[in-house]
Amino acid sequence: MGILSFVRATSVKAMASVRNFEIIVVGAGASGAPLAARASENPNSTVLLLEAGPDYSDLTDTPADLRNGHHNSVVDHDWRLNYSPTEQRPNQPLPRGRVTGGSSAVNTCIFLRGVPEDYDGWVDRGNSEWKWENVLPTFCRIERDLDFGHETFHGDAGPITVRRYPYDELTELHQAFLATADELGYPECPDQNDPDDWGAGPQPMNKLGQLRVSTASAYLAPIRLRPNLEIRGNCHTNKLIIERGKAVGVEVILADGSTEEIRSKLVVLCAGAIHTPGILLRSGIGPSQDLARMGVEVSAEMSGVGKNLSDHPGLFVLCRPTHPELVNSEQPIIQTILRYTSPDNKDRMDLQIEQLTFTGRENVPYFGVAAVLEQVDGAGELLFPNADPFVSPTIKSRFCEVDRDAERLADCFLDALRFTETGPLGALTDEVMFPDLDRVNDRGDIIDLLRRFSASGYHPCGTARMGPSDDPDAVVDQYGRCHSIDGLVVADASIFPTVPRANTNPSSIMVGETIGEWLRTEPSRYNL
Repeated sequence: MGILSFVRATSVKAMASVRNFEIIVVGAGASGAPLAARASENPNSTVLLLEAGPDYSDLTDTPADLRNGHHNSVVDHDWRLNYSPTEQRPNQPLPRGRVTGGSSAVNTCIFLRGVPEDYDGWVDRGNSEWKWENVLPTFCRIERDLDFGHETFHGDAGPITVRRYPYDELTELHQAFLATADELGYPECPDQNDPDDWGAGPQPMNKLGQLRVSTASAYLAPIRLRPNLEIRGNCHTNKLIIERGKAVGVEVILADGSTEEIRSKLVVLCAGAIHTPGILLRSGIGPSQDLARMGVEVSAEMSGVGKNLSDHPGLFVLCRPTHPELVNSEQPIIQTILRYTSPDNKDRMDLQIEQLTFTGRENVPYFGVAAVLEQVDGAGELLFPNADPFVSPTIKSRFCEVDRDAERLADCFLDALRFTETGPLGALTDEVMFPDLDRVNDRGDIIDLLRRFSASGYHPCGTARMGPSDDPDAVVDQYGRCHSIDGLVVADASIFPTVPRANTNPSSIMVGETIGEWLRTEPSRYNL
């Protein structure tokens, strides 16, 4: 062991032995960072925030891939997970951020909230606290909207800065996308977070110029000197310590490979929709058949752990431009969006079309027009092969296996094709490279394509969903409290009953903010 590792390990052990944390938060990502920030506002509550990846405490030390919001970071700070979006395409990369800030530190910086019906739908599943009129003030508290902060449904003083590209900052392809949407009859929508509006317009984005605004920079940077908050990176959580049906701490694996037990009055899992179920299962909380396969003794039979995986399936039309210089990988990958409703559908705003500035193979000048299904009926699952804390699960998304999902995404994909055939964007499209239009003869061919090639929008959620105690697949109640284990809370995208009709980063921040505020203002609800 090197001297630095030895000092780190021994100091952790010494601190854990003399310091009694009230709250341990596992995962410093989109939910964990705001939750720890809110909970530690109570100076009498000691909070430990654990992150499996590195923690960069200073912006000047933060690597370029985390600062550059024009691109997703998919290499240096990634969990290197694979998933099967469809049965025909196993082992595809599923980017997830392994760093303080989590996936908010590596994502595309799209800041869409979803629609009111998403959260009112959670209420219909027995979670009355999450109705739209309750979560809207939290969304407003999160943001500093530079364009619409004066509106009653926006905020102007929150930690997350949000702005939209003005027309003169759009690339030629994105300007053409909006002009084509207008020619096709879609209305202009200047604010995609207006709860009642729809149509084509600029994406709301949490970045300033090229700089990504993650929860690490927005929430943690201003509070690092709080004496009651400790942030530790490179601490991989193996499992919970459970005694007599109560979580009393966690077992972590340090950078040097040694293990450490850290105790607390309350454990809050914010490790995300993939890793939170893994921690629960390794702790003996989950379906008995899965625990038996993993060789883990049952602490609590909970059939919903690792099930109900919900995500956004999509597929893009790959295009060669008329002029190669139109595609420049130094430009923002995303700037604009169209949100609308499929024909005769009861679920409003269930479809998106997005212009991708560049896509396809490296150094090949292709752009894309992505069709995305936002309201999803189908669900997948996670399967962990054993109790190895570093093993990756088998992730089965099962996209478009439900007929209604396939039919609506087919509508969207056909609409995306229209963008490449008409108007200003059609004029900039030299050739559609995928799909092969000579082999697509009817709608059935499109559905076959979707059932083979649909891919994730990288918004997994729902794998430890919340619901009332009489819901057999609910893992936690609406306050995030585990139904079967005392002293345990889950507060991340895994508790979403359904995926919102939007990128999940803002909703995950909202969940962390909400439960963090409950921990601060109503600690007795959590036996603190």
